[in-house]
Amino acid sequence: MTQFVASIIWCLGIATWLAIRWPHRRRARKTKIVAHRRSAGERVALGLTILGLVVVPLTWILTDLVEFADYPFSPIQGWIGAALMIAFLVMFHLSHAHLARNWSVTLELRANHELVDTGVYGRIRHPMYTSFWLWGLAQLFLIPNAFAGATGLASIAWLYFSRVGEEEEMMRAHFGEAYEAYCGRTGRLLPKFTANE
Repeated sequence: MTQFVASIIWCLGIATWLAIRWPHRRRARKTKIVAHRRSAGERVALGLTILGLVVVPLTWILTDLVEFADYPFSPIQGWIGAALMIAFLVMFHLSHAHLARNWSVTLELRANHELVDTGVYGRIRHPMYTSFWLWGLAQLFLIPNAFAGATGLASIAWLYFSRVGEEEEMMRAHFGEAYEAYCGRTGRLLPKFTANE
């Protein structure tokens, strides 16, 4: 694999991400919101995520503004990045498919919101975050630039750690003991294999 092919894989990953997300975003706009915890901090975290996962890498591909942080590309790193990109897209698709009408880009509860505990949600509470971590890792491998490659993981870390606690608190408030039981049998990002996570 060449650096050019790795860049094409990254671009195709972004296009596929948009294709997966688009119909769910359109449908979500048509479903009534009954509760939310949107905040300025969340909007900043979402904006930083787009900056780190899309804007900065695209800037690296299209310009020489961050070439100071380039390092030699290795074909094995490209293959690892491609595998991670595929894993991201599969998990991202499954997360949306299993959430269906319960999905929202921000911290919101929709009308007739259900606690989804089947499919990928049967073992992982936040598979969409898992998919984003995979995306950040894919970017790290596909883009041989210490700055542009790492901004994805940095922005995902910001989003995840600033938001996951608030999201779980909102779910506990809405679903009560059912959500507590769900937390007891699932892991946040990876399947839970032990009694204590």
